[in-house]
Amino acid sequence: MTKVSFRKYTREDASAFKALNIEWLNKFFVVEAIDELVLSNPQSEILDKGGYIFMAELEKEIIGTFAFIKKEDKIYEFSKMAIAPTHRGKGYGNTMMQFAIQFADQHHWSKIILYSSRRLENSIHIYRKYGFIEVDVEQDVHYSRCDIKMELNLN
Repeated sequence: MTKVSFRKYTREDASAFKALNIEWLNKFFVVEAIDELVLSNPQSEILDKGGYIFMAELEKEIIGTFAFIKKEDKIYEFSKMAIAPTHRGKGYGNTMMQFAIQFADQHHWSKIILYSSRRLENSIHIYRKYGFIEVDVEQDVHYSRCDIKMELNLN
């Protein structure tokens, strides 16, 4: 397997960030208002609020992305993870998760949370594999597709 590399998002990545996420949302669910807001405004909705977006590249081709949305001091939501359809099932989700956890550790975060759906069995499997545990979903969760919340305590 060719080694995937990660780099921070730039404004030039806006269309790829949105397109990668819209593809999987349309395949499995629907694009919700919160998705449209965040994907159309990554600078103001993620980066300006203290979050991060990463792009995954394979030989200069963008094959995936994910974001960390700041929730509170040292607690971030792992979100907007997407891998291009032609690159799914090749282990890049594992590589992405390893990178994400390493980044969080390096920044001394206390917790990563995520919201997902049990329909995404492969994703849930990866999250569990890396130590995420299921916790109660809030009543007012911001995604209608969400039926599982997970968290990884760091340090």
